[in-house]
Amino acid sequence: MSFFSEFREFAVKGNVVDLAVGVIIGGAFGKIVDSLVGDVIMPLVGLVFGRLDFSNLYVVLGTIPAGVTNTLADLKKAGVPVLAYGNFLTIVVNFVILAFVIFMMVKQINRLRREKAEPAAAAPAAPPEDIVLLREIRDSLARR
Repeated sequence: MSFFSEFREFAVKGNVVDLAVGVIIGGAFGKIVDSLVGDVIMPLVGLVFGRLDFSNLYVVLGTIPAGVTNTLADLKKAGVPVLAYGNFLTIVVNFVILAFVIFMMVKQINRLRREKAEPAAAAPAAPPEDIVLLREIRDSLARR
């Protein structure tokens, strides 16, 4: 088997195609969650805690040179060591929301699978015709 035919067999398997679709949808879903966190949730959380923008939360770890304004962008540009924990908080909230949404999706999929599997098990198979005839003969002999 040549390399290309082996690769083609691998690439067209159902699992590989499903995985590719999952990765593409996951990337798009990640952008939706990023927007939800950055544009909806974090402003509300910031409003509750008195800050509207978590991305500018930081602690300066060095000395600020003269002439550099005390903003995160300017401090980074000047090479001042800065612990920028606000962006980390945003990413953590993003992860928690994404994990919760995925958990809810998996929970619903599992519930639908259980509901689908239950009716199939409820219908017992009818006994074969020869078994039915043997039972009728047995019952007929028992009455005599």
